[in-house]
Amino acid sequence: MPLKLSLKPGERFVLNGAVVQNGDRRGVLILQNKASVLREKDIMQADEVTTPARRIYFPVMMMYLDESSASKVYDEFARRLSEFMGATRNPDILGECVSASRHVMAREYYKALMSARKLVDYEEQLSNVASGVQDRGDAG
Repeated sequence: MPLKLSLKPGERFVLNGAVVQNGDRRGVLILQNKASVLREKDIMQADEVTTPARRIYFPVMMMYLDESSASKVYDEFARRLSEFMGATRNPDILGECVSASRHVMAREYYKALMSARKLVDYEEQLSNVASGVQDRGDAG
């Protein structure tokens, strides 16, 4: 089944390890076979790996972008996932952790990446709540 990407002007993405940038107009790209594709918004740089969930997301992203190096980053993924699971009690988030692990074991790295993205989003929500509570406490 082909993958259709609708691209904004100047939007960048990674295609099988190569960074590609769209021109100055909207564009459509249709991939006819399996390829590793990540949009710019889903790409995490090494210096952005600053939280527990991001330490899970990054090695999964690396496995997805370069499946041949998966064995090199798997241990980091497993260690960080185990730490994260030990620190949360949210059953939905624990379920996403299990899903990420299952997908990695099945070499379904894009699906694992989407589960890992949910962990990052959850962590950011917690951070926003904590900073909101802290801000309100300082106001009084």
